[in-house]
Amino acid sequence: MFRPFALACVFASAFTLTPLLRAADAPAPAAGHDHGAPASESKAAEPKESMFLSVDPKEPKTARLVVVSAYNSVNYGMNFNGFAKGGARYTIPQGWTVSVVFTNNSPVPHSAIVVEKPVVKKLQMGEPAFKGASTPYPVRGTTGKVGVPFQFTADEAGEFAIACGFPSHSANGHWIAFDVSATATAPSLQFGDKAPYVAR
Repeated sequence: MFRPFALACVFASAFTLTPLLRAADAPAPAAGHDHGAPASESKAAEPKESMFLSVDPKEPKTARLVVVSAYNSVNYGMNFNGFAKGGARYTIPQGWTVSVVFTNNSPVPHSAIVVEKPVVKKLQMGEPAFKGASTPYPVRGTTGKVGVPFQFTADEAGEFAIACGFPSHSANGHWIAFDVSATATAPSLQFGDKAPYVAR
């Protein structure tokens, strides 16, 4: 029986992608189920928070986020910016505009959608938590796409997540935390237990 998704997963390991850094604790991809982790990660630079968050000097109260799916081999390539399972956390002041540029480094379909945090355990993501807070067709995802933009207003405080909307990916850890704070005065990004990077 022809299985397009399974075939895509097998082909993923055969692709040579842009060299990116391997995280120190990155697991070895499962045989035949690599979600697009680059083959030459050791030549790239360590991901830094400033690579993925900035403020727009021309647009007041606008945070610019870069979200890269399959950045490295962490969680078999199912990661954003090299982190999975909530290991990275964006914090955005309530009421700010969030401008996102999404890239999928994998030939396997991935997407980005902002959802309420408990939703990450579900197989299907449903609608985004904020109007416009997802890549187009998040359930279908995109393959090997660079620079897919979307924008929304973070008008409700609370704990959310940026998750992959492709069925079952988020439930398997393809998500990072996204908080909207009523007290923060500037956006920040935290990787693991490191001190948050504050964008000014």
